[in-house]
Amino acid sequence: MNTLLSVSIALLVGLLMTRLFRKFHLPAVTAYLIAGVLIGPYCMGALGIDGLGFTSMDNVSRLSMVAQVALGFIAFSIGSEFRVEDLKKIGRQALVIGVFQALVATMFVDLSLLVVHILMPDKLTLAQTITLGAIATATAPAATLMVVREYKAKGALTKLLLPIVALDDAVGLIVFAVSFGVAKTLVSGTIDVVSIVVNPLIEIACSLILGAVMGWLLTQLEKMFNSNTNRLNMTIAFVFLTVALSTLKFEIGPVHIGFSSLLVCMMLGTVFCNICPLSHDLMGASDKWTSPLFALFFVISGAELELNVFTDIAIVGIGVVYIVFRCLGKYSGTFFSAKVTGCSPEICKYLGITLFPQAGVALGMCATAMALGAQGNLIRNITLFAVLIYEIFGPMATKMALTAAGDIKPKSEEVENRRHHKLKEASEKKAKAE
Repeated sequence: MNTLLSVSIALLVGLLMTRLFRKFHLPAVTAYLIAGVLIGPYCMGALGIDGLGFTSMDNVSRLSMVAQVALGFIAFSIGSEFRVEDLKKIGRQALVIGVFQALVATMFVDLSLLVVHILMPDKLTLAQTITLGAIATATAPAATLMVVREYKAKGALTKLLLPIVALDDAVGLIVFAVSFGVAKTLVSGTIDVVSIVVNPLIEIACSLILGAVMGWLLTQLEKMFNSNTNRLNMTIAFVFLTVALSTLKFEIGPVHIGFSSLLVCMMLGTVFCNICPLSHDLMGASDKWTSPLFALFFVISGAELELNVFTDIAIVGIGVVYIVFRCLGKYSGTFFSAKVTGCSPEICKYLGITLFPQAGVALGMCATAMALGAQGNLIRNITLFAVLIYEIFGPMATKMALTAAGDIKPKSEEVENRRHHKLKEASEKKAKAE
C-alpha cells in the first residue's frame, strides 16, 4: 500500500507543481524535478511518514523499474526521429556535430580538472580526472524530449537536436569505456585491452542488432491486427520486452557481452518507423499513453537527487569546475562543428545550449566508476552534484534556446481568446446548473 500511495502522491504533487511553475513560464520537467526533491528523503520524506513522501533512498530505488521503462519509451520515441528521408538531409550534420561536441566536452573537462589535480593532487587523482572527462560526453535525452513535446517545438534546430542526442549516447559509451579502462590501469597498474576496446564495441554492436531484430519483429506481428488499439498494445508490450531483454548480460572468458537499453530501444524505434507504414499514427498514440509515465519518471528522478553533496566544499568546488567547462565544451564544440557543416546562424548559436542537460546516462557511468573503489565515491558525488544543477536549470536553458531559435512559437492571441471563451462558457453552464 505504501508503494502505491507514494506513486500516487508523487504523480499528484508533480502535476500540481506544474500549475505553480506555469506562472513563471518554466518547463514542466523542472516542476516535476522540484516536486521530487520536495517529497524526497531530504525534505518531506525526512518526516518519516510512510506514503507522504519517500522516507529513504531505498524507497525510491524500489521504483527503479519505472525509470527503466520510461527511459525505454523515451529512447523509442527518439529513435523514431531517424527516418531515412530526414537523415538524407541532416545525417552528415548530425554525425559531425554529435561526435565533435562530445569529444570537445571531454577535452575541456579533462584539461580543467587536470589543472585542479596539479594544484590539489590530494583532492583529485588523475584516474578521477579522466573518468569525469568521459562522463561529460553524456546528455539527458529524457529532459530534452520532454521540453520538445511540451512546447511542440518544430523547426530546423529540433530536427537536428534529437538525432544528435541519440548519437551522443553511442559516442559517450565508447569514450567512457576507453577512458575508464585507462583509469583502471592507473589505479591497478595492469592494462586490460579487452575492457578498453573490445567490450564497448561489442556492447554497441549487440545493442544495435537486438534493437533492429525487435523492430522488424514488431512490424511483422502488427500486420496480424486490424485495430489500432491492438497495434498500440503490441507496440507498448514490445517496448517493455525490449527493455527487459536489454538487461541481459553474458560472460565469455574475458569478454563481457551486454546491452545499452537506450541504444536498443532507439534502434527499435528507428527500424519500426522506417519499415512500418502505420508507425506515425502509432507513435502519436504511444506518446499520449506514456505522458503520466514520463511525469512519474521525472518526479522519481528528483527524489533520487542527493542534497547532502552540498555539505562537502571540495565536491562543490570541483563540481562547479566540471559544470562550467562541460558547458563551454558542449557549446564551443557544437558552435564550430555546426558552422563547418553549413548550419544556419540560429543553429550555430543555440544548439549547444540544448545539450547542457545531463542525467540518467551519466549516473549509469558513475555507477560503473564505483569499480575504482574509494576513488569512485568522489566521481559519484561530483556527478550527482552536476546532475542536480543540470536537471533543474537544463530544461529551462533548452526552452530558452528553442524559443530564441524560433522552434517554440508563442501562443497566438486567437488561441488564447478561444481558450478563455471555452472557460467562460463552462463557468456559465455551471452557474446555470446550480
